Amino acid sequence: MHTNPTIQKIIYLSQNGLNVDILRLDQIHPVVSGNKWYKLRFYIQVALAQNANIIASFGGPYSNHLVALAFAAKANNLASIGYVRANEGEPITPTLQEAQQYGMQLVFLGRSLFQTKKEELLIKTNSTVYNTNSENIAKSDFIPTYFVDEGGYGKIGATGAATIITDWEQSGNNNPISCYDYIIAAVGTGTMLAGIINASNTHQTIIGIPVLKNEGTIESEIRALLLDPEKPFTLLHQFHQGGYAKITPILIDYMNFLWATEQIPTDIVYTGKLLFAVDQLVKENYFKPNSKILVIHSGGLQGNRSLAKGILQFNR
Repeated sequence: MHTNPTIQKIIYLSQNGLNVDILRLDQIHPVVSGNKWYKLRFYIQVALAQNANIIASFGGPYSNHLVALAFAAKANNLASIGYVRANEGEPITPTLQEAQQYGMQLVFLGRSLFQTKKEELLIKTNSTVYNTNSENIAKSDFIPTYFVDEGGYGKIGATGAATIITDWEQSGNNNPISCYDYIIAAVGTGTMLAGIINASNTHQTIIGIPVLKNEGTIESEIRALLLDPEKPFTLLHQFHQGGYAKITPILIDYMNFLWATEQIPTDIVYTGKLLFAVDQLVKENYFKPNSKILVIHSGGLQGNRSLAKGILQFNR
């Protein structure tokens, strides 16, 4: 795995004394893109240490996480199962087709009961379950399976996410992350943000941009993963653009603008909303004068596959 991203200046935002850079985690791998590798790396290690034959997880029809898991599992000689938030018989998205190409078995849990069924399966974490299409399973049919929560949520995932910072700091780069005053990232499950908070220095302000609407539990879910649950961080909830995977013409126009001016590809679920938020915060003079700001590009452009060709000016 290539884990040597670059830090790129966002020129149009670096004005009036502000220095705005972006950590391009999308550069580390074409499939296990961005934070997906960091969140998965230790789950894979644990699965192998526990002699699991299969690694399983959960996600939607355009899940970056499931594709990344399928690829990483195959690379480590593990079978994989993806439990999908979709109904049996629905058209299989290009994202899920790609996961299948890497050997992932897809099991469709439906939409309305997805969370309930997911919780039932997670109770069996690190137990033995397989052959989910059969009602009568002989004991010999059971194969050790290691379960990972949706999006890699969990303390192991947060430990991996912390290496986004620690790997960079240990690599000898002449632009240490410790020199930034603000670190800002999109928030889905909160796992990446928790890892960043854990690895950050006390002088740094960590800001999360939740992409879900009315996400009232996200702060507690992040704090549950912190080494110090009292460590401060800020969540700005006003930039979700209508909710998870919701898009607006303004967002699409901004993503195309960002590509045209900075050659930074973004996605409609996470990084498009993140960079739009940073743009608005700069315009509102939210950041202290002469601050250094680091934006985390979390990678993963699978959500863009739900758009018709030509809407975005760059390929996924």
